[in-house]
Amino acid sequence: MYTVITGAAGFIGSNLVRALNSRGVTDIWAVDDLTDSAKFRNLVDCEIADYFDKDEFLERITAGDYDDEIAVVLHQGACSDTVETDGRYMMRNNYRYSVTLLDHCQDNDIRMLYASSAAVYGAGSVFVEKRQCEAPLNVYAYSKWLFDQYVRRALPERTVQIAGFRYFNVYGRGEQHKGRMASVALHCVNQYREEGRVRLFERSGGYSAGEQQRDFVSVDDVVAVSLYFLDHPEKSGIYNVGSGIAASFNSVAMAAVNTCRAQAGEPPATLAELLRQGVIEYIPFPAELIGKYQNYTQADLSALRAAGYDAPMRRVEEAVPAYAESLISTARSGP
Repeated sequence: MYTVITGAAGFIGSNLVRALNSRGVTDIWAVDDLTDSAKFRNLVDCEIADYFDKDEFLERITAGDYDDEIAVVLHQGACSDTVETDGRYMMRNNYRYSVTLLDHCQDNDIRMLYASSAAVYGAGSVFVEKRQCEAPLNVYAYSKWLFDQYVRRALPERTVQIAGFRYFNVYGRGEQHKGRMASVALHCVNQYREEGRVRLFERSGGYSAGEQQRDFVSVDDVVAVSLYFLDHPEKSGIYNVGSGIAASFNSVAMAAVNTCRAQAGEPPATLAELLRQGVIEYIPFPAELIGKYQNYTQADLSALRAAGYDAPMRRVEEAVPAYAESLISTARSGP
C-alpha cells in the first residue's frame, strides 16, 4: 500500500517525504505540478516510488485505477499565494480538487490528512476552530475555509480518518522556491546576506512598524504533528498548528540578523542598534494589502492538545537561528 503526498515537491510536502523516509517508508507516490520546475530540487534527496502530475493523478484515481493501492493521502498541494486574484483558478485548484479527492478517499476507505490555513481567521483576534472565529480576507483563505466547511459536514458520517491542519506562518527547509510567499525568516536572512539590511512593513492595523505579530511555526513541528495523526488513525477533526505564541516581525528579523552576525564573528545587536545602523528599515505598507492582511495571529492549541499531541513547539528565539544557520551553511557549501 502506498502513501500519497500531494504538493510533494513543495515546502511542507517535501519535508513530509523526508520524514517518512527517515522512518524507512519509501512506498510514496509524489503528486505535484512542476510547471515551476525549480521545486524538483526539494525531492532530489528523497526516496519515492513514483511521481504523478496532479491532474493525471486525480483523473486516474477517480477512474478507479488505484482503489486498492493507497492507504493514506497527505494532501498538501494548493496555490498558497494570498494575493492571487484569479478566483476561478483558486477555487478549482484548492477547493474543487480537494473535494473530489476527499470524496474518493471516503468512498474507498482511504485516510486523508490535509493542509488548511490560519488565513481562514482573517482579521479576528481569537483563533479557535469555531465558525464564529472565521472570516477570510482573500480568495485563498476563502478556498481553504470552504473546504473546511465541507469537511465539517463530512466528519459525522466519515468512513475513515479525516484530519485537517490550519497551519500558521510556517518557516524552514524547502521553501526557497516560494518567492514572495516564502517566510519572513528566509527573506530576512537573504536580504541581510545580499544587502546588509532587511525590510519590514511600516505601521498597520494599529501596530507600530515591525511590531505586527504572527504565530511563526517551524516546519519540523508541523511535520511532527502530521506524523502523530498518521500514527493515530482514530483521531479526526480540524486543528490549529502553530507555536501557540505570537512574535513580532522585528523579533524574527533580529533573530535572523544576529545569527548572520554571529556567523561572521560579530556581536549581537539590539533592535535600537539595528535601526540606528539602518540594518532594519521600514517600507510603506502596500495599498493592495489594506483590508486583506493579518496583523496578528496566535494559534489556540487547545484542540490539538486535547487530541493527545503534547510535544512542545519551538519558539522563534530557538528555531529561527537554527534555520538561519542552515541557510548560511548551505549557501557556503554551494549547489
